Amino acid sequence: MRVSRRRKVTTGVLGGAGIALTPMYWLLGGANSGQLVAASVQGATGILALAWAVMQPSAAAPASDDSAADTGKAHATGGGRAVTGVRRPPGSSGGSAKAERTGDATAHGPGSSTTTGIDYC
Repeated sequence: MRVSRRRKVTTGVLGGAGIALTPMYWLLGGANSGQLVAASVQGATGILALAWAVMQPSAAAPASDDSAADTGKAHATGGGRAVTGVRRPPGSSGGSAKAERTGDATAHGPGSSTTTGIDYC
């Protein structure tokens, strides 16, 4: 799941507020042992939310246009993959892809594959 930068910042701010404010509410009211445990659990929850927001990858970059022309030869063996055109990840959407005059591609051996145009691998 990709998360936008705006959502990361919002979650980080809310997590930081949870880290600072919730335990302070409990502790400033004259804490007993139960309230200290609750403050610790709530502070840890805020820290986890903040860590999650920071560690998430940013949203994908806008779609790009890909092209390949006059490519050379490619050879795959032993389960390898040879592509003489454009290689795109599965589920790619947006942007155009164009392959012209791609080179020869050969595959030998089990599991080997080749593509001489556009490969959604």
